[in-house]
Amino acid sequence: MSSAAPALSPIVAGLWRITDWKLSVAERVRWIEQAIDLGVTSFDHADIYGDYRAEGLFGEALAATPSLRQRMQLVTKCGIRLRSGDRPYRVNHYDSSDAYVRAQVERSLRQLRTEQLDMVLIHRPDYLMDAAALAETFRTLTAEGKVAHWGVSNHRTSQFELLHRHHPLATHQIELSPLALHALDDGTLDQAQALGLRPMIWSPLAGGRLFNGEDPRTVRVREEMHAIAARLGVSLATLAYAWILRHPSRPHPITGTGRIEGIRDAVAALDVCLDPEDWYAIWTASQGHPVP
Repeated sequence: MSSAAPALSPIVAGLWRITDWKLSVAERVRWIEQAIDLGVTSFDHADIYGDYRAEGLFGEALAATPSLRQRMQLVTKCGIRLRSGDRPYRVNHYDSSDAYVRAQVERSLRQLRTEQLDMVLIHRPDYLMDAAALAETFRTLTAEGKVAHWGVSNHRTSQFELLHRHHPLATHQIELSPLALHALDDGTLDQAQALGLRPMIWSPLAGGRLFNGEDPRTVRVREEMHAIAARLGVSLATLAYAWILRHPSRPHPITGTGRIEGIRDAVAALDVCLDPEDWYAIWTASQGHPVP
């Protein structure tokens, strides 16, 4: 079995806010079709998104137009037991046991109306993870044809290495934006390059703070980025995606927008290549000091 990831699109559509979009089934189908037409063929889910309802909403669209499934890659995540109305856990907690991972994979298959998931990620590092046992779960579900590839999200490099040693992982989903720089220094992106595994990037627009944050750091970054974006003739959002895409680990930024124009902004970044000075100008504005 290869550890290589499936051919994800350069930009990935994140579905964590789909429950807020209030789209009918027909409107969801149209949104998916428009995203695919723009070259965004990979869709990122998690079992817990939208109070455990997001996968089902997407799956209804796939059931309405089954031919869409052959044109996309489905990524989902599991491993967080999040309290909700029908899941009255005493506390939120993590669970990477065989029984829970298998149950959530089976649920995602049903919700997304598909026979196989292109990739499943362990959503958060479980302090009680038995790496050898979890790897056996991966192998079994892959042999059953239910999951093609495996990865993790939000893990430390040592945790990634531990699990990767037992079973080849295809990607690591992490946070990165001009306002979240830790992955540049904690070894996560270095590890991705060393292993030749392209990371997936969540919150590339810093959860919208790039546009509306009023703290001094955000204002400083936004002013620098506005100047560069104006010179390049692109939007602030496009510049933010381009800043991420400039990294040599060849990341896949994940959009969280329900607006097709927002997806166009992301896709436009594929045609922008920042020179090192512009990239570091944004880094400098974020850090508040020049490079050492």
